[in-house]
Amino acid sequence: MQTITEKETLDEIRHTLKCFGLPHEEISVELIENGHINSTYKVHIIRNGIEKPYIVQAVNTYVFKNPVDMMDNIGKVTAHIKKKLIERGEQNIERKVLHFCSTNEGFYYVHGSQNRFWRAYAFVENSKTYDKVENPQLLFNAGRAFGEFQMMLSDFPMNQLRDTIPDFHNTKKRMAAFFDSVYNDFCGRVKDIQPEIQFFKDRIDVAEKLINLQEKGVIPLRVTHNDTKYNNILMDSETNEALCVIDLDTVMPGLAAYDFGDAIRFAASTAAEDETDLSKVSINLEYFEAFTKGFIGACGRFFTPAEIDTMAWGARIITMELASRFLSDYINGDKYFRIHRPGQNLDRARCQIQLVFDMEQKFDKMCAIVDKYR
Repeated sequence: MQTITEKETLDEIRHTLKCFGLPHEEISVELIENGHINSTYKVHIIRNGIEKPYIVQAVNTYVFKNPVDMMDNIGKVTAHIKKKLIERGEQNIERKVLHFCSTNEGFYYVHGSQNRFWRAYAFVENSKTYDKVENPQLLFNAGRAFGEFQMMLSDFPMNQLRDTIPDFHNTKKRMAAFFDSVYNDFCGRVKDIQPEIQFFKDRIDVAEKLINLQEKGVIPLRVTHNDTKYNNILMDSETNEALCVIDLDTVMPGLAAYDFGDAIRFAASTAAEDETDLSKVSINLEYFEAFTKGFIGACGRFFTPAEIDTMAWGARIITMELASRFLSDYINGDKYFRIHRPGQNLDRARCQIQLVFDMEQKFDKMCAIVDKYR
């Protein structure tokens, strides 16, 4: 992590801490660099010789245009999960769900300068996240964590949630937006990516499959996380027990298959999300099975048979959707996903396309694994 010394950022963070009623004599700030969207800092507050860490974030309001609604969703969802944990006699609740700071007025956010939007939550001690899978047991733990997350929210009234990013996983509209970006070609990059564009032209029907089923009433909407990357689960540093699900910005009504599929896309891939050597990119079926066992074991009993039938499709389609989003952002000038080098969004898109190719070859085996645990 990079230590932050920039005065303007430090002043913003101090202002945020003051608004949240977190007095301090001094602070040290480190930038957490993983994550594509928000600016995230680990802040060590020192008061009376005692140090306590918090996570402080500047929300990307280009992506989250309604951050107040987003924080309202997060407040309701975390309160519901806390209630469930108390009901089942869970110990150490402070490690099992995120605890966001609030102002004296009860707001979970602070407005900074230049219309920046800040929030903070208690750092979960003795926890870690993984960017790479190290063994199938971790995948099982992750699957169970995301499954329990859905299970605890299965009775949450969906009408209380607001769509903070409308049509976030509406693959029909995602495809339309992608082809709009191709047509407009704002940065003159389309000429160099014709094979990638053809990939999406050949799979429009597949991309729209689950949305069509939902619109026909075959599969229901659920309260979903919508960003189930493996590193959005805090694990105990010593035991690797899954503690809690984090990064709740996109909790909205959605399809369970997309939560399942996005986790598979990220965690069961044999390569990093922006791998440039495409020969390294494939779906690891051992990891796929470990996650499936944990996920369906935790929440499969409240899914309909039709929903379980869509799980493997969810992995293929959400991977395709993310590939289209990476490529759209590349075409539009890299405005949405943070990049750390030129062409990174194009590399991300090509990596996801290759992963779809491999899933297509192994699709029957993926479906058989899902059936094994239904």
